[in-house]
Amino acid sequence: MLDTILGKIRRLIPPKVFGFFQPAYHFTLSFTAALWYRFPSQDIKVIAVTGTKGKSSTTEILNAILEEAEYKTALSNTIRFKIGKTSSSNLYKMSMPGRFAIQRFLRNAVEQKCDYAIMEMTSQGALLYRHRFIELNAFVFTNLAPEHIEAHGSYENYADAKASICRTLAISHKTNKIIIVNADDPESKRFLECEADKKILYGINDVKPYAIKNEGIDFTFNGKIVHSKLSGLFNLYNILAAASTALSQGISDEALIRAVEKFNKIPGRVQKIEVGQDFAVVVDYAHTPNSLEKFYQVFKSTRNICVLGGTGGGRDSWKRAEMGRIADTYCEEIILTNEDPYDEDPNKIVNDVAQGIISRKLTIIMDRRLAIREACKRAKRGDSVLITGKGTDPYIMGPNDTKIPWSDAEVAREEIKKLINPCSENTI
Repeated sequence: MLDTILGKIRRLIPPKVFGFFQPAYHFTLSFTAALWYRFPSQDIKVIAVTGTKGKSSTTEILNAILEEAEYKTALSNTIRFKIGKTSSSNLYKMSMPGRFAIQRFLRNAVEQKCDYAIMEMTSQGALLYRHRFIELNAFVFTNLAPEHIEAHGSYENYADAKASICRTLAISHKTNKIIIVNADDPESKRFLECEADKKILYGINDVKPYAIKNEGIDFTFNGKIVHSKLSGLFNLYNILAAASTALSQGISDEALIRAVEKFNKIPGRVQKIEVGQDFAVVVDYAHTPNSLEKFYQVFKSTRNICVLGGTGGGRDSWKRAEMGRIADTYCEEIILTNEDPYDEDPNKIVNDVAQGIISRKLTIIMDRRLAIREACKRAKRGDSVLITGKGTDPYIMGPNDTKIPWSDAEVAREEIKKLINPCSENTI
């Protein structure tokens, strides 16, 4: 609430004046929030996870492993907030909420006697100093690729914002501080330069031989064969990040393997929608070229009908045609639709994406529900309907901060049910 009030006051300040004082403003606000909640991160083990992709998935898998090892956990990510057994959806439309919300979350975790707080941290959150005054025990880096370039001004600034989260580990007063880094990522060196008591590298060679299948992943872990119900090479990397972190905390192989084999889904991430149809329907958050291509590669053996919007309004316009090109490569039919236009003309966004589509059947349906309905109507037995861009996002964001309540997964379920039983009613 206080973050919201201060935000309204900030908008009354001339941009040039605010720009000059911006770093001091954010720093002071972060300090005030930590002070107000009595610096709660001092009293709990805190693990921060950052990267361009895989943050939410890695935190969810790590949470499952720690719970299997009988630790009480708190979890903050794009999908949800959880303290102990109590979980609620993240409705902020941001991975890292305001500083007071973050510090309140940590204080509640301490009061509920949680052993660990697992936190997704982002470059935009770091830009606003939301990671400051959080004492870290461990830092996890998943991967890095261009994103949020408009917000940061350049890729180098974006990468440095990510690295600034790592640098907070050096000033943390915790003992036995650990960095866990994806050694296969070209940017790994940037994060290994951060100070820590221990640095752990993970990579695909750690789990060879492995096999990526439509129904899951088989891989080798410390000499044991493990089966995960998750799909895709990217999820194998997410499992590796979570497993490496868990091992750094003294979790046994047995508890780790039990958790990985039990874990079967991440909401909004390769989420399969099944209501009795004879074709696959999958919802995924993929909203960058890299993540979209990796997602589509999971379904390269099926005929794909793809629903996508490309990118949110006012940001990362450079990637729109590239998203279209990737869909053109992997999809038999493409339906472009509205996503999160904010104050930009949604038709312009869709037309920018269409520039990359040259060889596939293209349809533009701006109503997202109707686009999902049409994709499901076209699907035949064995096809895959792939719906990307929103994941678990709870709203479609329009002009002047308007919000339309939304769920790709629920809309897909409703539309499939109506196809199967035309007499069924729309429940939204």
